[in-house]
Amino acid sequence: MENSVDTQPLTSRARGSSGETIDVERLIAAFRRRLWLFLAVAGVIAAVLLFVMLRQTPMYTATANVMINTRTEKVVDSQAVLSGLTADTGTVDTEVEVLKSPQLAAAVVDDLKLDKDPEFNAALQPPGLVGSILGGKKAADERAAPGAAEAEKQAVIAAVGKQLTVRRVGLTYSITISFQSTSAMKSATIANAFADAYIRSQLTAKFDATRQANSFLNTRLDTLRTQLQEADAAVSNYRVANNLLSSEGTTLTEQEISAYNQQLAQARAQQAEDEARLRTARAQLAAGSNGDDVGEALSSQVVQNLRAQRAVVSGRVAEMSGRYGERHPDMVRAQRELADIDQQIQAEIRRIVSNLEARVRVSQQRTASVEASLGGARGTLAANSAASVHLKELEGNAEAARTVYQNFLDRYKQTGAQEGVEQADARVVSRAVPPTHQSSPNVLLALALSVIVGAGAGLAAVVIAEIMDAGLATSDDVERKIGLASIASIPLMSSVAEPNERGIPPIDYVLRKPLSGFAEAFRSLRTSILYAVPGQQGKIVVLTSALPGEGKTTTSICLARVAAQAGSKVLLLDCDLRRRAVTRTLGLTPETGLAEVLHGTTPLESAVILDQTSGAYVLPLAHSASSTEDIFGLPAMDQLLARARASFDLIILDTAPVLALADTRILAGKTDLVVLLARWRKTPARAIGASVRLLQQANAQIAGVALTQVDMNAQSKHGYGDAGYYYDEYKKYYAS
Repeated sequence: MENSVDTQPLTSRARGSSGETIDVERLIAAFRRRLWLFLAVAGVIAAVLLFVMLRQTPMYTATANVMINTRTEKVVDSQAVLSGLTADTGTVDTEVEVLKSPQLAAAVVDDLKLDKDPEFNAALQPPGLVGSILGGKKAADERAAPGAAEAEKQAVIAAVGKQLTVRRVGLTYSITISFQSTSAMKSATIANAFADAYIRSQLTAKFDATRQANSFLNTRLDTLRTQLQEADAAVSNYRVANNLLSSEGTTLTEQEISAYNQQLAQARAQQAEDEARLRTARAQLAAGSNGDDVGEALSSQVVQNLRAQRAVVSGRVAEMSGRYGERHPDMVRAQRELADIDQQIQAEIRRIVSNLEARVRVSQQRTASVEASLGGARGTLAANSAASVHLKELEGNAEAARTVYQNFLDRYKQTGAQEGVEQADARVVSRAVPPTHQSSPNVLLALALSVIVGAGAGLAAVVIAEIMDAGLATSDDVERKIGLASIASIPLMSSVAEPNERGIPPIDYVLRKPLSGFAEAFRSLRTSILYAVPGQQGKIVVLTSALPGEGKTTTSICLARVAAQAGSKVLLLDCDLRRRAVTRTLGLTPETGLAEVLHGTTPLESAVILDQTSGAYVLPLAHSASSTEDIFGLPAMDQLLARARASFDLIILDTAPVLALADTRILAGKTDLVVLLARWRKTPARAIGASVRLLQQANAQIAGVALTQVDMNAQSKHGYGDAGYYYDEYKKYYAS
């Protein structure tokens, strides 16, 4: 037979419905169902967490505040070796990391000797229980091991760093430095120590940078000074070697040529003057002059003296000429004297003319000598011009060396002037003060955190419990997890019966309380069976389950009795060869039963027993029934069912669990319907799914799943998605 019931696995069904909205009421119902689990887990976790937090050592937090300087004083007008910080977000965040650095923590540890403080040095703390048992020798050996001191210090630095919190205040240039300690005073002291160490580290960095720059510049200046001296020496040596000595910006050769030019001009002028005088004198003499009018004679003192004497003598001659006559001896002597004076004058004039000629020759020689010297100097200058090209290169090198040296010298003087006036790039805005209240444990925070964590743990426990809950609780669970219809919910009798009635066996309770909710559940199951297949009433029905203990026998007997009371002719077959559950539950001790009928040793009419209390017929199993023989696969079983179909309105087969034995699958293929029973919230959905697959392989027509032993009180509170959820609303319709 084809089975039209959808048995799609849960995972694929969930994927197919992933677009559906979340059912809030289902979540609330699940939470209500696990409320006690939630309260238990939440309470325990919250209590434990609160206890642990409140047992912690009280801690105090002090906070100092530093600010990055956006403006700095300009004490000296020179560029600093280490520039100040730029006021941008990245710089401030970097300084936050600097404050957190182990190097700064190490400086604070050294300043305050925190390695001697047991709060931070675990080696100084009193030994715990384990340490007391093992003794202190091992700890002493460990501290004496090589490198142990450094490791101990690093551990102290790490411990101090864990208690430090550095944060930037929003997007400002302000940074808070908070430190947590068991002592309020210590927390403030250490927070301030971090602020001071941070400022000091900035100054130290600038001091070191300036000192290193000075040292480098000093060393470099020595090298540059040597290079400059070598360059100057090369220029000087080249000048000397190539006769390129200079004075006042020009070479000696150029100065010499300039002097020669001046001397030559003077010599030529003097020569021209001397030659002019000589030509004039000669011209005057050639013109018949006696030389008296020669320019040189006019200025000659000798000529002037002679002329004075001649004037005197001439005057005496004139006087004696009138007195004595031409022949007078005195006259003759005077005339001779006058002639002698004239001869002396002519001789002096000739000497003057000769002197002019000599001066002209001297001037000519002087001019020629100066011209020769000038020509030689000009030749030397032409030779020096070629050498001056390399000289300029040497002078350029020397000038470059001098410029570099001067720049380094100026920078050296600047950095030397900066030493001692460095400024930090941050300043302490407010120093930490000892806090008056402990920062941890915070009772309110601990309580709130405990409640939150406890609630989270409780919710997690509920979620895990729901995930781990493989059972079926509602009709929706049956349809969602198994893919079959939920055809009935059989309540747990104690959940619907009155307290004084709870000792009555369920199979008797349906007869004594036919109008109770318990009996109504079986009537509902009967109705579902009758109309499980449209257009056909099910007559032969197998009641089975995946696992033992699902309530098959009780359900089979109660269903048979309720159907019989409703007027149907009912036959109940005990098909559990190993347990004979129906037979034992009804207290029957037959000599013959189903096995004997199938073997043909006993007729059906002789083996069937009438249940006097309900009117249903029962085909039990005798004690001698075989548990290994495949009696349900015999043709006799088919014949038996055919006869029963003709004689009874409803045939119910109580069988063994599907997963335990193969007998049920054999019977399932021979009947009209199979009803799978699942114990409420106990039977795993996987087990039911496995049973469904086995029954489908046997071509069984599965009517659906009936939940058994449903606690209606719990279901009415937590079973959203099931008719039992509304049990409190409709239970008044059931008579006691």
